[in-house]
Amino acid sequence: MTVKKGEFVSIVGPSGCGKSTLLRIIAGLERSTTGEVKIDGQRVEGPARDKGFIFQAVGLYPWRNTIQNVQLFLEIRGVPKEERKKIAMDKLELVGLSEFAHYPPVQLSGGMQQRVAIARALAVEPSILLMDEPFGALDALSREKAQADLLQILSRDKERSIIFVTHSIEEAVFLGDKLVVFTQRPGRIKNVLDVDLGTERWLRELRGDQKFTEYCTNVRENLTQELTA
Repeated sequence: MTVKKGEFVSIVGPSGCGKSTLLRIIAGLERSTTGEVKIDGQRVEGPARDKGFIFQAVGLYPWRNTIQNVQLFLEIRGVPKEERKKIAMDKLELVGLSEFAHYPPVQLSGGMQQRVAIARALAVEPSILLMDEPFGALDALSREKAQADLLQILSRDKERSIIFVTHSIEEAVFLGDKLVVFTQRPGRIKNVLDVDLGTERWLRELRGDQKFTEYCTNVRENLTQELTA
């Protein structure tokens, strides 16, 4: 499996096959039993500053307002106060939340909280962004909006590679430039599909698109083969 610079890779597979574990190995949070992960030719030996991780649980601190949450990792790294404030505001502008900079998390919707989590991850300028079911807890309409928001954010910030784990076939196809399908346990790569749906994507329009339907059908058939094997 190879991920190019600026590429969005969606990973799907049966529950428990190791998708989230793969993200943790890439992040350096767990060690692989066999094989290796290399970034720019260097083997991953542990956590590093070039990777950002976004989980399903956004993990915003309720006693911090929006901009303070975005500044968290910058504070940990010892970035001066004025510099980290500027960086945080730039990232909030990127995700469309600059006007909510001083709101506490409780006053933000679930989708807005996820955008804060994205801004926080991007604030440290990671070369790779790892996303583990980030929209799984949202209702259907909020999830669609969050997906569209993510694509808009990435269209303005194309330097990062994204590895995105999801259980939703439709979400994986809609967001990804490449689709990786995993087998049942032990998780292995069953298939890799390149997705060609253009850069301007709108889910409601794509649902009637033959090519989008074919991609979804292909992935669904791959997964069905695993579940019935």
